[in-house]
Amino acid sequence: MALDRLTARADRAESLRHVEVVPAREARSTDWPDWLAEPLRSAWAERGIPRPWEHQRRVADLAYDGTHVVVATGTASGKSVGYLAPALTRVLQARGPRGQRGAAVLYLSPTKALARDQLSALDALGTGVRASTHDGDSTPDERAWTRDHAEYVLTNPDMLHRSLLPGHERWSRFWSSLEMVVVDECHHYRGVFGAHVAQILRRLRRVCAAYGSSPTFVLASATVAEPETTARRLTGLEVVPVSDDASPRGETTIALWQPPFSGLAGENGAPVRRSSGAETADLLTDLVVSGVRTLAFVRSRQGAETVALTARRHLGEVDPSLSGRVAAYRGGYLPEERRELETALRSGALVGMAATNALELGIDVSGLDAVVVAGFPGTRAALWQQFGRAGREAGDALAVFVARDDPLDTYLVDHPAALIGAPVEATVFDPENPYVLGPHLCAAAAEIPLTEEALPLFGERAREAVDALTAGGLLRRRPRGWFWTDRRRAGDLADIRGTGGPPVQLVEAGTGRVLGSVDAGSAHGTVHEGAVYLHQGETWVSEALDVDEHVAVLRREQPGWTTSARELVDIAILDEQQHTTWGDARLSLGGVRVAHQVVSYLRRSTPGGDLLGEEPLDLPERTLDTTAVWWTVPAERLTPVLDRADLPGAAHAAEHASIGLLPLFATCDRWDIGGVSTAIHPDTGMLTVFVYDGHPGGAGFAERGYAVAAAWLRATQETILSCRCAEGCPSCVQSPKCGNQNNPLDKAGAVRLLDLLLEHAPDHDPSSEAGPARA
Repeated sequence: MALDRLTARADRAESLRHVEVVPAREARSTDWPDWLAEPLRSAWAERGIPRPWEHQRRVADLAYDGTHVVVATGTASGKSVGYLAPALTRVLQARGPRGQRGAAVLYLSPTKALARDQLSALDALGTGVRASTHDGDSTPDERAWTRDHAEYVLTNPDMLHRSLLPGHERWSRFWSSLEMVVVDECHHYRGVFGAHVAQILRRLRRVCAAYGSSPTFVLASATVAEPETTARRLTGLEVVPVSDDASPRGETTIALWQPPFSGLAGENGAPVRRSSGAETADLLTDLVVSGVRTLAFVRSRQGAETVALTARRHLGEVDPSLSGRVAAYRGGYLPEERRELETALRSGALVGMAATNALELGIDVSGLDAVVVAGFPGTRAALWQQFGRAGREAGDALAVFVARDDPLDTYLVDHPAALIGAPVEATVFDPENPYVLGPHLCAAAAEIPLTEEALPLFGERAREAVDALTAGGLLRRRPRGWFWTDRRRAGDLADIRGTGGPPVQLVEAGTGRVLGSVDAGSAHGTVHEGAVYLHQGETWVSEALDVDEHVAVLRREQPGWTTSARELVDIAILDEQQHTTWGDARLSLGGVRVAHQVVSYLRRSTPGGDLLGEEPLDLPERTLDTTAVWWTVPAERLTPVLDRADLPGAAHAAEHASIGLLPLFATCDRWDIGGVSTAIHPDTGMLTVFVYDGHPGGAGFAERGYAVAAAWLRATQETILSCRCAEGCPSCVQSPKCGNQNNPLDKAGAVRLLDLLLEHAPDHDPSSEAGPARA
């Protein structure tokens, strides 16, 4: 088997920390419903689907009868058949005598690639249903044809927000005939993005009602906890869940893998494990050499590039003909580059691919034998989504989780039950986040004037928000309701992906050629002047970052060093919304204002990592009003246990570790959240540790942390205690995103500090099952 190939080398024996075999599952099938259109019955029979599985029939019957439904069954369980059967049948039944559109379907996916993939599968059925994508890659002629003729329109929340809803009058015939809305991969709609999508769907329902339609909603996900709750928050409707998976599944071997220590010392002399990226590149190489079709999921764009580049180099040493059969896939590529890679992976021309989650939510790939996941992807839901890409068509599969040198990953390989035996996380988002609700009320008013009767659709806080928008001059009250009167496009107020603004375009110096893009929120730290940036295996250096024009100018260069940004962060408490006391310690939840500024960058040699110097930067400060959970311990409790000089390092280490462990309890990863710690904070007068949501208004993550604080902080302490390092390392208290270069840190002090905090904490969090306070 594939795992035996990976463990054949003696030096890998200690890396395999746990093996779990998920047994195969037999299929349970049933008959097609009588109402199914004959072209569909014939098309699926020709493709080897003579009968549906039980869950497919259940979803199809509910949706055909007009019941809103969410299907939450495993990856490759045929969820699309469940919604295509009623959707396409309705379209075919409603056609006019000359084939005029009598019924329409709207399909929403988080990414353009997934919608394009679904279009290919739809066209392959050959039912004659007119289907088309409507996305940022569509030409004006394609968009006009879609609007006037398409019966099955595939798009994404961004285009619904910026194109279809604002231009609803041009789409009037489509809206009046809309029978069904499919929301695919609904687990992806979490945090601020989930809140935005929830409001977009409410705007969609309102526009449909204006044209006399009331579509049935079908939501789908392979990995969502409490599916009916998530679906209800997204749509504002009561939804029936279908989660009993009747599809067949091959045997899946799950391996938890921890890279060995590298023998090198990192910051402050801490021991460093071999990177998950380097280990993944080796595993990918071995699997490709053995002919095992493999996907390697890597957290970052640069990481995916590096894994693919390293694997190609290793393969070239073994067999030069193999080096061209591995590639990278990530966001930021141009559309034609993505299409070429997707085709090569499907055809088998590529045997291995290193990908970011742009592929996880991108295309449906069959025939894969193995998946290697480099580092915990942020949630158990995302991990199982990635694992599920292997073993399609009921074949056996190998899924390998390669731990990063990180507190959460270390905890998971030491506690397999927390990963394999635990349910996926509840999806956390707050549709009534004022930073989300306000912009969408403006957009709704620009589409159709808002009335008193319409406000309950948007939530309990809608009237309060409308009054504030009116007072601020963004809306104007008239007898027929509230109107948008600003000269700007109302949709521009909402940054639905939470990226911090328009993406920064990467432009080649001299030629002006567009290389790709990076999110606005990460641009200050990744493409500042002097930054070394990796793109498609090539090294570039940023000549300049224009923050006003959202452009970075890069040149090809091999400088011999890497760069890392140094950032200063300050935090102020705006209001305390909730609190609880654990003895003398206090745990709080509330609003905060966070100020960030990238002030310099470090240059380190490659290879070796020696510090070459620090270069100053002149970038503007950015502020963020958000939600945080924080805790305090009074000085009189600290003095007997910790010296005054040790307090900053102890608090800083506890902050890092708690940020690392929060993704175990909330649907976030450590890049969605941030933290600040101080021995004496001016707003509390005490030692204070903050963990905050990295999105305006909050995303629900800090609220979840507050609800499960006792369990979360105990896991944090256990991770620090169980780590075998002496003074702190990336597996416990060091952070890859620390703007202070992990200084100061006091591992032993963090354990004593958490002892004081948890001494009077409850054994069970009383509100641990609660979602966000306003969800």
